[in-house]
Formats: sequence, structure tokens, C-alpha cells
Amino acid sequence: MKSQNIFAKIPRNLETEVFELLAGNNAVTIERIVSKGQKSPWYDQEKNEWVMILRGKAVLSFEDQTSVQLNEGDYIDIPSHKKHRVSWTDPDNETIWLAVHY
Repeated sequence: MKSQNIFAKIPRNLETEVFELLAGNNAVTIERIVSKGQKSPWYDQEKNEWVMILRGKAVLSFEDQTSVQLNEGDYIDIPSHKKHRVSWTDPDNETIWLAVHY
């Protein structure tokens, strides 16, 4: 077994968001997401999603017209089928997310 660092090997080319599976099985997946200025399509996911901003900042928007600004250390638990999207990430610095789908 070898330890790894969540902040290591950040891709230089971030024209699109980068999703990296860190661990998981059929019930739970843990991934690192790296963003830089991207917005996402609308998500309507089968599983709950817990996300935390490790570095950077972002805004999540929900179908009911609410939005949540997330800064470093902030996290949110999004229930399954709660339609949402990333409406903003910092265009000047990487935003590093930790996402748990359960």
C-alpha cells in the first residue's frame, strides 16, 4: 500500500473539469474533481452526493432557483434527484473538490 496526496498531480490543462476516482465500490465512490472556471450541465443523480471544497471556491445552483457559495472547507450534502449544477468556479485558480457518492 502507498499513500497519496489529494493536492498532487494537478493537471496543467484544465479546459474541462477533471474527475478522478480515488476509491469506491458498488455502494460508495470517492472522487477528486478539479475545476478552473468551468460550469457543469444539470445533474439529476441516482445517489446522494456529499462534496467539500478543499481548495478554491465555487457556486452550486439548484433547480428551485437557490444557490450556495462554497469556499475552502465548506461542504454540502445533496440528496439524490436534487437537480443541481456548478454555476461558477474560480477562473484564476484551481478548485479542488472531494466528492462522495453514496
